[in-house]
This record gives sequence, C-alpha cells and structure tokens, in this order.
Amino acid sequence: MSELDDTTRTELEAAAFRRLVAHLRARTDVQNIDLMNMAGFCRNCLSNWLVDAASERGVPLTKDEGREAVYGMPYEEWKARHQSEATPEQKAAFPGPGAH
Repeated sequence: MSELDDTTRTELEAAAFRRLVAHLRARTDVQNIDLMNMAGFCRNCLSNWLVDAASERGVPLTKDEGREAVYGMPYEEWKARHQSEATPEQKAAFPGPGAH
C-alpha cells in the first residue's frame, strides 16, 4: 500500500472499516465479551476509536452517536435485542478493564 496516494489509501481504509462494521452488525450472535477475549477489542472499543478520531479532527461526535454508528441502532436497544449474560467461562477469560 506504500505506492498508494493518501486519498486512495484513506478510501480503502474507510471501505474496510465499513465492511468490518457491517460484519459485526450481522454477527449479533458474537458477544462483545467473546470479541474481547479473542481479539482484545469489541464493538464498544471500535465506537470509542471512532469518537476519538472525530475529536482529534474537531468533529463533534458523542459516545452514544459513535455507538449507534457501529451498532446500527441505539446501544441500549442492541443490548436488549442481542446481548446475553456472560457465562462463567467468558467472565473468567475476560482480561479486564484497560486490556484494550
């Protein structure tokens, strides 16, 4: 990718981000704790990174707006529809706060 101009690279990265978000929206069976345990990040991390990027550029984006951009709906609605209680095994494997 070193031969790409900045605009093209940014467009490709944005397309990959959109595809990742679409994939995570479709895979509601995969819980955030599973993502954290296996990959070290989850949907909430991704939404926080989006808010951080907006803040760095002076673009107003709230935490709730960032989450809705990633989840495709308000976070509380997604939790009510798709989030299940973590199993003891999932909790035991969870690296804890600050691991990401």
